[in-house]
Amino acid sequence: MLSAGLGTIVWTSIAFLTVLFLLGKMAWKPILKSLKEREDFIANSIKSAETANNQLSQLKAENEILLTEARLEREKILKEAREMGEDIISKARKASVEEEQRILSKAKHEIENEKSAAIADLKSHVVSLSIEMAEKLLKKEFESKENQIKLVEENLKSATLN
Repeated sequence: MLSAGLGTIVWTSIAFLTVLFLLGKMAWKPILKSLKEREDFIANSIKSAETANNQLSQLKAENEILLTEARLEREKILKEAREMGEDIISKARKASVEEEQRILSKAKHEIENEKSAAIADLKSHVVSLSIEMAEKLLKKEFESKENQIKLVEENLKSATLN
């Protein structure tokens, strides 16, 4: 069996207490201070991370709001552009219909003028031809004296009957 002597126990205890005292004075305080600083650093890092996370969430929410507003603005602009396009097309159609009506009216008027001129010209030719034909017939009828006398007698008979 092993037996420890009283002197060994005393000297071991004194050495242990001396080491404990020296560690307490020189090592424990810096180690505890270092652990406290590390604990504070970790706590501050966690708070900073939470703050950054909250700010990121807030930025994401603001970004979503901005995106929604941008989409709404885009839709509004597109709607206005469609309406303007439809309005321009409508006005152009109306203007083309009005122009078409004006051109048709002008064409009808010109056709009527040309028709009247053609009819007047045709009447003039018909009258001219009729006069020529009547003149030729009368010349032919009056070539002989007998025909002239006969025509005068017929006219006199009809004149007295009326």
